[in-house]
Amino acid sequence: MKTTNLFLIVFSFALSYQTSKAKEINSNSNWQENIDLFFGESIVAPLASFLFWPIPGIQMPLVVAWLLGGAVFFTLKMGFVNIRYFKHAIELVRGKYDSKESKGEVTHFQALTTALSATVGLGNIAGVAIAIGTGGPGATFWMILVGFLGMSSKFTECVLGQKYRKIREDGRIMGGAMHYLSDGLKELKLKHLGGFLAGLFCLLCIGGSFGGGNAFQVVQSLDLIKTVFPALSNHPWIYGITLSILVGLVIIGGIKSIAKVASFIVPFMCAVYLLACSYILIILSDQIPHAISLILSQAISPDAAFGGFLGVLIIGVKRAVFSNEAGIGSAAIAHSTAKVSHPVEEGIVALLEPFIDTIIVCSMTALVIIVTGSYLEPANQDFISGNQGGALTSAAMGSVISWFPYLLSIAVFLFAFSTMISWSYYGERCWVWLFGDRSSFIYKILFLIFTFLGSIITATNILDFSDLMILGMAFPNILGLILLSDKVKNDLKDYKILKESRQKNLTSSF
Repeated sequence: MKTTNLFLIVFSFALSYQTSKAKEINSNSNWQENIDLFFGESIVAPLASFLFWPIPGIQMPLVVAWLLGGAVFFTLKMGFVNIRYFKHAIELVRGKYDSKESKGEVTHFQALTTALSATVGLGNIAGVAIAIGTGGPGATFWMILVGFLGMSSKFTECVLGQKYRKIREDGRIMGGAMHYLSDGLKELKLKHLGGFLAGLFCLLCIGGSFGGGNAFQVVQSLDLIKTVFPALSNHPWIYGITLSILVGLVIIGGIKSIAKVASFIVPFMCAVYLLACSYILIILSDQIPHAISLILSQAISPDAAFGGFLGVLIIGVKRAVFSNEAGIGSAAIAHSTAKVSHPVEEGIVALLEPFIDTIIVCSMTALVIIVTGSYLEPANQDFISGNQGGALTSAAMGSVISWFPYLLSIAVFLFAFSTMISWSYYGERCWVWLFGDRSSFIYKILFLIFTFLGSIITATNILDFSDLMILGMAFPNILGLILLSDKVKNDLKDYKILKESRQKNLTSSF
């Protein structure tokens, strides 16, 4: 593929540049510091200057404006599908309309939990804490708003993921943004644009799987666990090796084993975490009205300590998208494998993800951090300055439930583990699209190397790299979604007729 050759040339150039920069690293530093410095100066900094170019006049990073604008467009274009089909989404997940004749590898529930396992995790625990620590309580409002609008983005991309998926002779299903970008735009006589966007998406998704879906999970879970088990502070690489071995044992199995693991772990994790959050909020219920007041007032007029309005909005958008992944195309890979009778069916199931992930889980985390006042505690300022969000959340919950940080460290480990195995599948599908099935093993080895690196690279560098890759995926994905949005809207009209027919049949059967 010509597009692949182009990206290989670019990658080779970038690698030679990084090698020359590596010579500038201080030889007096230890090996862990050398790797971290190389990663920050040779990879993160050059990418940031390009992907986070500020729009002249408003100084908002292009990618943030692109994500926010895309979410608003899809919400209006699809007629507020996030509201109109919310109840129906729950019915589909419950299996009310399941059919044995539907083709696919996993059920609606398994596809949802697989995708949720990649979104509900350290983004909810650590990402929210980082948002409040750096942007103040007002960032919570923008996170919730982006989560609500993002439901429409998630619907659109997952419908297309189903619409353009391919079922191979061996029964495996191949789907995701790279397929609807290349095949969908080819139908619109935009073959070359589609090939370029699909190739760019794959490279960014692979980077996102190494960063946000892997190393970020390691470093944030490690930062939290170190507060409970200080011995890991001196030997963090032990944690990296342990996770590398455990993840390596799972990712060989493919999507079916991932779906089985995720369908067990995710509900359990969410239940434990949400029960603890609920308990804290009940104990400190008298503080909730003040917390909500802070969220609303500082969303528009934040304190000087947290920057201006635009800064808080940007932080809220970045952390929301990092958490729920709406608009970046990753979830379409998992949802393309679901058993459906119509592509729109799975899009409706998928819109539940930002609701669960951001509007419920992130909001409860934010309220816990605000009502406990942990983001203002002088003792926690090192966590904030070092972007150690997991440790900040642990401190907030530990201030009410003294023993909970121990349980949270276990939950965080499981959150990180489930996210990593799901993102390994996303990245592997993109790698195979670029380089072929036989190269899959190479990707898995690289993924496990980044698992280890996550234990020795600083949280700030990992967070920046993760933002760059995951948010960068929105550039090719949203452009393709906009160009293909008429197809999705027409499919939605067809599904409305099918839905009404189903309801009549169910009614007549009683």
